[in-house]
Amino acid sequence: MPKTTLSAPPEFLPKLISVLREGYGLRDLRADALAGLTVAIVALPLSMAIAIASGVGPERGLYTAIVGGFLVSALGGSRFQIGGPAGAFIVLVSACVAATGLEGLLLATFLSGFLLMGAGALRLGSYIRFIPYPVTVGFTAGIAVIIFASQLRDLWGLQLSGPEPGELLEKLPVLWAARDSVSLAACAVSAATIAIILAVKRWLPNWPGMLLAVVATSALVAALGAGVETIGTRFGALPSTLPAPALPVISADALWQALPWAASFTLLGAIESLLSAVVADGMTGRHHRSNAELVAQGVANIGSALFGGFCVTGTIARTATNVRAGSHGPVSGMLHALFVLGFMLLAAPLAAFIPLATLAGVLVVVAWNMAEKEELWALIRANRSDAMVVIVTFLLVIFRDLTTGIVVGVALGGAVFIRRMAEAAGIERHEPTLRYDPAEASATDLAICHLRGPYFFGAAARLGSVLDRIADTPKGFAVDFTDVPFIDSSGARAFELLARKTARKGGRLFFTAVNPEVRKLLESHGLRAPHVSYRPDIAAVEAEILGSAPAESHG
Repeated sequence: MPKTTLSAPPEFLPKLISVLREGYGLRDLRADALAGLTVAIVALPLSMAIAIASGVGPERGLYTAIVGGFLVSALGGSRFQIGGPAGAFIVLVSACVAATGLEGLLLATFLSGFLLMGAGALRLGSYIRFIPYPVTVGFTAGIAVIIFASQLRDLWGLQLSGPEPGELLEKLPVLWAARDSVSLAACAVSAATIAIILAVKRWLPNWPGMLLAVVATSALVAALGAGVETIGTRFGALPSTLPAPALPVISADALWQALPWAASFTLLGAIESLLSAVVADGMTGRHHRSNAELVAQGVANIGSALFGGFCVTGTIARTATNVRAGSHGPVSGMLHALFVLGFMLLAAPLAAFIPLATLAGVLVVVAWNMAEKEELWALIRANRSDAMVVIVTFLLVIFRDLTTGIVVGVALGGAVFIRRMAEAAGIERHEPTLRYDPAEASATDLAICHLRGPYFFGAAARLGSVLDRIADTPKGFAVDFTDVPFIDSSGARAFELLARKTARKGGRLFFTAVNPEVRKLLESHGLRAPHVSYRPDIAAVEAEILGSAPAESHG
């Protein structure tokens, strides 16, 4: 009896298993450990800062990075995805906390996990391929600007009198008002960080430039005693352990309040995670498994909520940092989570010495690298349609929010595609090629037109009036479908009206060379005998209408 094995479909197979099957050695582990450590150093303060800005305690951000980040990398469909709390969620999370409290946030995160798993199981992740390229470029460039703007305070060591606004238009006036508090020491540290990263990349490309920059500037600040704000001075002591897992408080009222927030978390989380995976693919030439990624994101959100964290998503900045730091696969993401846990448990005193200006310098480099400047400029110069899509997406992401930028960008991209497809469709009138007896028939007894391209609602609106004018013939009207790959209901409806018009005038309508799928749709709209006659080619129609004389070209 043959042996059977149970395994997940390839599209749901975690990339970790694929990497291990390919062969994973000590050299790969060393590279992933350095990449994971670099990302952990970036993720540590970011996770706490995002949590604070979202209206919860900094420890919640660490729980999210540790539990959620580990599960995203272990189960996900991207080799390089780094999961954790994301700046894109700050507005949503803070609003959810204000409306439902911390327990409502945990429940919304918990429910979002199941919604994401359901989306992956239904294979909805595959639709990310339909997001137009200009939208992806505009979204990524907009995120880069947001990341850069979020680091201006620490980059210059500004001292604010109140909390830093999240929106760019509100943030810039606040930062400008604090311009007199610029710290020369912080500027020097951030400049040194950027210089070290660029120098290492230029002369020692295989070395972990970001890690070296963090270590060098942290040691220098600690040795000189420079008055630069550090992790310790801003955030205080780190928590010393993970909490025991516990289910969120569940009741009918709580579910009713949390469900809309869970749906919002699911939509934004799915979009950002999959776009982050697409960005990583573009940087590495790899291909992610979108449905496996959604399932992993769902499991990660459930796990995060159980340990007191909030919504998890793939993070573009940390994923880009992971790639730039030399990651070989998902192990670096898993190690990043373990390093964050190690910092929390063992190395909190050392992490406290890391200057925030150093981390700002690291993220400035990350933002510059991920901005896709060449692609953005190429799309702007390519044509007006692509320029409009990429610019609108870019500006909405920066000045509105990520979801609006993506939705509007996709809608514009769809409109551009429809217009281009409609313009690609065409119609040509042909003269009969069969010689006929003038005493028995006339060339005007048969009108022949050849359609080219998909005949859908956009083309039907543009070409319908042309067909109507051609249809004014007493005997027959033949439409050649040889070059029509598909037709939609709007196109079929246009032909239904054409058939009625031809019948009223006492003529006959012929369709030739119709492929089976197109014919099936036409017939479902009533376009069958006696209203329409289907023939294999135009020659058969000419013989039927004009007679069976030998063929003769009129050219």
